[in-house]
Amino acid sequence: MAPSAIDPSIVDVAQPRKDTLGLPAAARERLEKAGIDLSKGYPYRPARPLYLQDAYTIRNEEVPFEDAGARADKSKKNLFAAATKVTDLTTHIGTEIEGLQLKDLTPEQKDELALLIAERSVVFFRDQDLTPQQQRELGEWYGQVEVHPQVPQVPGVLGVTVIWPALQATERPANFRKPGGASSWHTDLVHELQPAGITHLHNDTVPDLGGDTLWASGYSAYEKLSPEFRKLIDGKKAVYRSAHTYLDRNDPEAGPQYIERVHPLVRVHPATGWKALWVNRAMTVRIVGLDKAESDVILNYLYDVYERNVDIQVRFKWTPRTSALWDNRITIHNASWDYAGRQPRHGTRVTSLAERPFFDPKAPTRRQALGLLDDEEKEALKAATEALKDFSL
Repeated sequence: MAPSAIDPSIVDVAQPRKDTLGLPAAARERLEKAGIDLSKGYPYRPARPLYLQDAYTIRNEEVPFEDAGARADKSKKNLFAAATKVTDLTTHIGTEIEGLQLKDLTPEQKDELALLIAERSVVFFRDQDLTPQQQRELGEWYGQVEVHPQVPQVPGVLGVTVIWPALQATERPANFRKPGGASSWHTDLVHELQPAGITHLHNDTVPDLGGDTLWASGYSAYEKLSPEFRKLIDGKKAVYRSAHTYLDRNDPEAGPQYIERVHPLVRVHPATGWKALWVNRAMTVRIVGLDKAESDVILNYLYDVYERNVDIQVRFKWTPRTSALWDNRITIHNASWDYAGRQPRHGTRVTSLAERPFFDPKAPTRRQALGLLDDEEKEALKAATEALKDFSL
């Protein structure tokens, strides 16, 4: 058994596996061109901790974080001037940029891209010539690159996760009725002390039909709530859990246990200063301080608001060599498995960890900050504000 590449004290409980599926041709070409050593099998699997206590210690201390978008030129002149075309895909979420290569961005352009992602939630770039090493380098600009103890990595480039549904299906079979974990609304790494900020997924191989990914805006989900309802959840905290389970070293017979953290239900993005709803059906467990029945009612309503309002969502059709960069602090996403594994799909993903989530009661909503409120919204907000003053008196 080998020690972990993440934490030397962790001993791998899994046997190494060789690639028995056969890499898609485009993926193999990209990896070999980047100098990735495939001779020892693909992907590389970090040592997996068996015990919950070991998993907690991997990242259990707060690290300094500066949001790249917060230091960007607000006009984004360096980014936009270099692009041949910038297209907003929907009113509330999603922008596509043409004419730029992510590997060639200047420091100023990287910062401005971070701000654009913070404002538009997800930004797309097609026809990218991008190695896993360059993808990780860009991720490091945006924060500490997460190395997950439970997921496959590109050999020699820790922190670049392999997204290969055919491989995942060998461990957790998928079918039409139960397509798998990524094919449900979720946010990545909510159990971290400093959860995910910007995630960058580059797909080098995609099916001809199907396999779209959907994102929904947490800014807009929060704005769908009435001002009175917002007051009920502002400042509340919830328990968020990991996707993977571990055993309690002190009570292994208790069965699989999740990593759990407590974070705000509504958080504020440090670059925009806007409030966003931060829940997801897969990994938000309960609201702190409420009975389970009370918490379930509120959370299920919030999930529905987030998931069912199609006007605050974008659905993106992939093409080969496309990158999507999104902000997990202000979105949920869902990978459609409608292609049912009939054609190969392969990509690499880098996630940069961000700040410890925080809430600021004085922060505006996105529509407030941009001056987009209609008369009805203004009246409702005014009434809620006046009621709050009366209550404080």
